[in-house]
Amino acid sequence: MFGPFAKPVDVNPVITPNAASRFRSPTNDSIVAWEAYATFNPAAVVKDGKVFLLYRAEDASGAQQIGGHTSRLGLAESMDGFHFARRGTPVLYPDTAQRQNEWPGGVEDPRIVESDDGTYILTYTQWNRDVPRLALATSRDLINWTKHGPAFAKVGGGKYLRTESKSGAILGRIDGNRIIATRVNGKYWMYFGVPDLRIATSENLLDWTPLEDSSGQAIKVLSARPGYFDSWLVEAGPPALLTPAGILVLYNAGSLPSRTYSAGQALFDARDPSRLMARSDSAFIKPTESYERTGQYTAGTTFVEGLVPFRGRWYLYYGTADSRVGVAVWDHPGDYEHPATNQGRGRSAVGRIARPAAIDMLGISRARREVRRRAASRFDPQHLPTGHRTAIRP
Repeated sequence: MFGPFAKPVDVNPVITPNAASRFRSPTNDSIVAWEAYATFNPAAVVKDGKVFLLYRAEDASGAQQIGGHTSRLGLAESMDGFHFARRGTPVLYPDTAQRQNEWPGGVEDPRIVESDDGTYILTYTQWNRDVPRLALATSRDLINWTKHGPAFAKVGGGKYLRTESKSGAILGRIDGNRIIATRVNGKYWMYFGVPDLRIATSENLLDWTPLEDSSGQAIKVLSARPGYFDSWLVEAGPPALLTPAGILVLYNAGSLPSRTYSAGQALFDARDPSRLMARSDSAFIKPTESYERTGQYTAGTTFVEGLVPFRGRWYLYYGTADSRVGVAVWDHPGDYEHPATNQGRGRSAVGRIARPAAIDMLGISRARREVRRRAASRFDPQHLPTGHRTAIRP
């Protein structure tokens, strides 16, 4: 298990709304205060010795409710991981490309990894206020992006295009300060979805195919548990990580009856990424601070989406109350990389997750008993109502 993470008091929240920022929207040729209402749910990546955040920014247009505004992605950079300088205009936004999928709701909730050749692969949600769709974009510099459309567009004659999808966490390996998309069994893997985690594979990181059961339905690899902190729903967090203990998935968790959002951790088999081996019994981060309970979502939110190793620490970036960006930090000395990524390169200078510690901290013995007890229903747990888009957090 990664952690414990601490929330630095003097710097949080690290990004807040800015009513002074202006941008000319290409969809209607109007000047908008594009990050005036909310700034939250960031992806994170380390580049050129700096932390970069791609954060969701909402303007104040539309209905005054969650999902009722237009979202764009801003870019911020930091030398220390705490103090960020922002670009004055967004780097990803609704335009003529993909307009039918992204207008008027916009582009939301990014996650990011690198490919082996240094291309940045971004998953994000397209929101046209009809159907949310998980989509892909690529960039070489984090500023200029090429949109590739919905992730599942080529599957089954487009059968997933009318199905809600979001929150794509691609599996990556840790290489210094980089998270690089990595193949397992010859394929790339991605955890995605809400209220259950599902899984998909790809040959090229752009076109994805969900793993399906015999009836042609995408299988569920992680679901809500009555009586736990994740009793309402689960949703993919930052990119999944290949570690010596297995595949570590940080996931967002909704709880009933409070509908508070916290986050948990799950461990999947590195030889079979669909097989759950262990999961945490309690949240490793949850709303405890005022900025995590004030804003659009007052029930409280610590919505994790960005996780990077940087300068000897792990930095976890998350959305607070659908309104701001927070950071939590974990110090852990030693070598945290998967053996396949650091053979012959000596000891890493950033952090170590040793196999026994990772397993013990996840409580794997208890979890394995639970997995065996629930084996018959692991891919068919109780469904939680999804209803309209507002039934689950955008």
